[in-house]
Amino acid sequence: MERVLKDDAVEEKGERARMAAFIGAMAIADLVKTTLGPKGMDKILQSTGRGRSVTVTNDGATILKSLHIDNPAAKVLVDISKVQDDEVGDGTTSVVVLAGELLREAEKLVNMKIHPMTIIAGFRMAVECARNALLQRTMDNKENTDKFRADLMNIAMTTLSSKILSQDKEYFAELAVDAVLRLKGSTNLEAIQILKKPGGSLKDSFLDEGFILDKKIGIGQPKRIENAKILVANTAMDTDKVKIYGARVRVDSMSKVADIEAAEKQKMREKVQKIIAHGINCFVNRQLIYNFPEELFADAGILAIEHADFEGIERLGLVTGGEIASTFDNPESVKLGRCKVIEEIMIGEDRLIHFSGVEMGQACTIVLRGASEHVLDEAERSLHDALCVLSQTVNDTRVLFGGGWPEMVMAKEVDELARKTPGKKSHAIDAFSRALQAIPTTIADNAGLDSAELISQLRAEHHKENNTAGIDVITGSVGDMQKLGIQESFKVKQAILLSATEAAEMILRVDEIITCAPRRREDRM
Repeated sequence: MERVLKDDAVEEKGERARMAAFIGAMAIADLVKTTLGPKGMDKILQSTGRGRSVTVTNDGATILKSLHIDNPAAKVLVDISKVQDDEVGDGTTSVVVLAGELLREAEKLVNMKIHPMTIIAGFRMAVECARNALLQRTMDNKENTDKFRADLMNIAMTTLSSKILSQDKEYFAELAVDAVLRLKGSTNLEAIQILKKPGGSLKDSFLDEGFILDKKIGIGQPKRIENAKILVANTAMDTDKVKIYGARVRVDSMSKVADIEAAEKQKMREKVQKIIAHGINCFVNRQLIYNFPEELFADAGILAIEHADFEGIERLGLVTGGEIASTFDNPESVKLGRCKVIEEIMIGEDRLIHFSGVEMGQACTIVLRGASEHVLDEAERSLHDALCVLSQTVNDTRVLFGGGWPEMVMAKEVDELARKTPGKKSHAIDAFSRALQAIPTTIADNAGLDSAELISQLRAEHHKENNTAGIDVITGSVGDMQKLGIQESFKVKQAILLSATEAAEMILRVDEIITCAPRRREDRM
């Protein structure tokens, strides 16, 4: 085998490979473990590149995305947390912790000489059993709008309670629920714009119906327009110079230069006339608008906005129902955006342009205020998580209690299955139930509580019929999740369960790691 692979290739077989995979995965799980739950701590990520940018976060996916990892098994865990973030938005830490615990239990079983395939078969049975246990205990209030709104509020507050916004979670939950209910069931979060403005406190954040563009209104242009017709464009409005590279124009007198300039001006004027012919009173361009065309627009009473950033312009087109145009020869084919009022508003020190009464009724803008950029970034991530979870819950309206309750319900059912199952698989199923209990254990540990004591109390509570016991981190005891209003979305929990198990299975199947030799420069010559 030595001669088959190139010189620098490294391979690890059997025990050692499995060891490396387990250790890497557990290290990653332990890294994000401390951010889990309402009392989880934050991490500071500092880049070594230019600018030494600093991120303060406790969002599992954000932490793992920023790490450069060498261990192949650890990369699998980073991937599942990314997918969890894209798919349902929340539970990015839980999914990694659960996968890490499953592997920790699996390692003990492998050391007991149980074959990995047997362990995987046991895990498969356990997952089915756990999922059915959850399905039987879900609640669904989609028929009753008031109750459903209360569910959404609870889910939003539960999601936000482990983030930086936990102090004002009622306020932000209200913002998030309002924003998501305006979407009327679509999961397209593009229509919700989040604007960050440093200054003020987090409490000063607000939800604004309509769209806010982070630009100032030009000089001498109307400051307020009603019943606006908006043309959204991406076109060059600087003077139309002779834009052919290497073109040289030779003239024999200054008057010819003046002619050329006049021709350029004329060209620009025609372009502006074409734009005005669309019958618009607001022109938003992604590129520069020079003084001359701006003057022409102002004379025509048209509000011209230059340099609107691309996200802003795409969203503006989406929200006002217009399309982005770059040629203006046939006005009938261009779709104009519409809105009721355009005006200038002040937020803190800055002036912004506010479009209200937009075509797409769902659209709204959440303006976040906060002490510093870092606080705002983290607040945006937290809010984004809440919005994702809520928009998923509006589609799949099943909800569960939170605070370690679902894990205990699953663990109890899985335990019973282990007792009924003959053979070595029962060890694996038993291990799965222990891994599930690791999530409430971690929540308790992070809050500085005696986890062993609490979990055993919880287990006893869960052997009663239809109970709603979970960990109440605030009082540090077992509490009633229904009274406390701690709820989670079923979709998030299911995604956590399935992704974590699949990732653990994938790492368990490994028995050899081959690291290829890097290609050397000389070989290419």
